[in-house]
Amino acid sequence: MRRRLLAVLTALMGAAALLLSLPLADAYARERTEHLLLQRRAEAVRFADLAERARTAADRAELSAEIRRYAQLYGAGVTITDTAGSTLARSGPRTPAGALAEASSRALTGRSTDRLPTLRPWGPHSVVVAEPVGRDERVSGAVLLTVPTAAARHDVAVRWWLIAMGGLTAFTAAALVAAGIARWLLRPVIDLDHAVEGIASGSLRARAASDTGPPELRRLRRHFNSMAEAVADSIGRQRDFVADASHQLRNPLATLVLQLENVEPHLTSAPGRAEHARALDEAERLGELLDGLLALARVEAGTAPLADEDVSAAVRGRCAAWEPVFTAAQLRLTADVQHGLRTRALPDAVGRVLDALLDNAAKFVPPGSRVDVHAGRREGELLVLVGDDGPGVPPEQLPLLLRRFGRAPGHQNTPGSGLGLAIADEIARGSGGSRTVRAAAPHGLRFELRLPAAQPNTER
Repeated sequence: MRRRLLAVLTALMGAAALLLSLPLADAYARERTEHLLLQRRAEAVRFADLAERARTAADRAELSAEIRRYAQLYGAGVTITDTAGSTLARSGPRTPAGALAEASSRALTGRSTDRLPTLRPWGPHSVVVAEPVGRDERVSGAVLLTVPTAAARHDVAVRWWLIAMGGLTAFTAAALVAAGIARWLLRPVIDLDHAVEGIASGSLRARAASDTGPPELRRLRRHFNSMAEAVADSIGRQRDFVADASHQLRNPLATLVLQLENVEPHLTSAPGRAEHARALDEAERLGELLDGLLALARVEAGTAPLADEDVSAAVRGRCAAWEPVFTAAQLRLTADVQHGLRTRALPDAVGRVLDALLDNAAKFVPPGSRVDVHAGRREGELLVLVGDDGPGVPPEQLPLLLRRFGRAPGHQNTPGSGLGLAIADEIARGSGGSRTVRAAAPHGLRFELRLPAAQPNTER
């Protein structure tokens, strides 16, 4: 947005500077041309008066000497003709016959040159000024001055250069002012954007701190910070409630389990023992659910700072710990881990996410299947992949796996709280990464954990 605003302001200021400079430059060129015409026309009038008074040979000799001195002094060509176009006197450089004929025909009708082509730095290199000898019906000839324009064109070039430098200086100053105005206008917007990004990534303490900019944006900042405070307070109370409720319910639940276990020796009938076993199972399942809710509330709170983690060592360690579980479940677990993978994440983030994914695989992948774990680098990120060749789930049921308490319809009675993958997802997002699930080819599931790679200065 800042670049677009600066582009618009710069284009407008450039157009304004150009529209002001071009007329000024053209006006000076016309003024300098007019000044040259007036100077040379006065000299042509003087020569015309001398030519009109030239009656004797001595007068004509004086006229020839005068135009010769003038031609030598100014480098101009002077030609005096009669009414038939014959040359009476000439000195200085020759002028093309076409230009002289056109100017002469005008002067012989009694009209002086009243306009010259506007002088530019690139031309014309010479102009012709014509003045009739005599007046009205008494015109007896014409004075033709071929005037070089080098000095006048140099003056125009210098003035144009000064105008260009002035326009460029004004444009630069205006661009700097526009850049400052754009920065002043957009600084609170950028600050708000960073605060929104921080809140969206889970940092509820992010706030817009800039107190500059227009009054409307400062008021928006205050309202946004008030809204963020209210949202953070509300979410904090919800998390505290979940954590407190989960913690407070564990003691009565432990007492209930203990009482159920104490009742077991007094049960004599088979139906009663079966009901008692189901009650104990439900109590244990409720305990797992409370533990999951408490863990989820702690992860969502996001109070732990990010720390260095050896991803390679964590993946190898968790795969070794889960190997007996997979062997007992008749599953084959393989690990392909690159060396030297490091990241900055929540404490033991990789281990906890991998525990959730491997636990999910051990519960739902049928015996005889294979579960592969891969850890490596891809596109500047660290990728931890857990895939299996089980039957998988239909594509329309994949979103259920990422929801809290969500399960596929065919696995509703499988032990567990249904929060493991949700906790893994929160850990991944809190570590600045992401977790996705998709169908594997030709069948099975593929869970991917992406984490930012540690910068070289943080690796050890």
